[in-house]
Amino acid sequence: MERVARAFWLNSPGHGGIRDVVLPEPAEGEVVVRTLCSGVSRGTEALVFRGGVPESQYGAMRAPFQEGDFPGPVKYGYLNVGVVEEGPRELAGRTVFCLFPHQTRYVVPAGAVTPVPEGVPAERAVLAGTVETAVNALWDAAPLLGDRITVIGAGMVGASVAALLARYPAVRVQLVDADPARAELAKALGVDFALPEDAEGERDLVVHASASEAGLARSLELLAPEGTVIELSWYGDRRISVPLGEAFHSRRLTVRSSQVGTVSPAARAGRRGYADRLAVALELLADPALDALVTGECAFDELPGVMARITAGELPGLCHRVRY
Repeated sequence: MERVARAFWLNSPGHGGIRDVVLPEPAEGEVVVRTLCSGVSRGTEALVFRGGVPESQYGAMRAPFQEGDFPGPVKYGYLNVGVVEEGPRELAGRTVFCLFPHQTRYVVPAGAVTPVPEGVPAERAVLAGTVETAVNALWDAAPLLGDRITVIGAGMVGASVAALLARYPAVRVQLVDADPARAELAKALGVDFALPEDAEGERDLVVHASASEAGLARSLELLAPEGTVIELSWYGDRRISVPLGEAFHSRRLTVRSSQVGTVSPAARAGRRGYADRLAVALELLADPALDALVTGECAFDELPGVMARITAGELPGLCHRVRY
């Protein structure tokens, strides 16, 4: 008897749809997962939806269980939480996180799923991939006790970084965004807030996640001498200018990239792998303050229209959760 599931596909840039999928019979060592909820990673998935992945980055941007190719048709996504319906005894019935696209059921190797810890609701666990990006960024940044740190860009990634930094002893954190409404988000996460023009200077570290040229320029302006910008923004096919004149050299400033596709070498990469990093992210999601990062929800059948509205900027917010 055929197992039929339903999946969200980007048929062509700007146009999505739901397709039927015939699932393979699970082999030994594989699991069948029924999706409970998934999350839309706004920045990356909107870029994919509009067809903005540069051809030079087609390989680097592939999701673990992607089908099809950029710019489309392609099945893309990586924030999926479900329950194991069939599989090894130690996983059967467990709620798990998987880097799988938006699909009602799927079959993957057992090693591709990570059990969600008790105390972390499935609805919050969809943030695991974003919090994992924040974990990697802070492994790259290696903040010190008492550091003065600014996060520019209060989107999903920037807000996740700010939320984790709020746990660091004696660290003074300011979340900066051009939208004054994000002050409420900062309050929920336990950090200060400022508009770009009011941001505090002389910062030891700035984490940039606004994906804007103006945000990167402001990041450099806020640094203390010998300070560092950790660049988390993904600009896709856009070219931006970096202001390396004026005081950039005399103040000995640094701009360093961080990308979740590689485990940070600063975090003992020889002993820490992707599974370790994801497990850390899921443990951190026990904090209910992170519920503030979920700002919208829809049913799975509504996803094609919702993705178009998110990409067009008609549905602002942070993580958009999909119900199944």
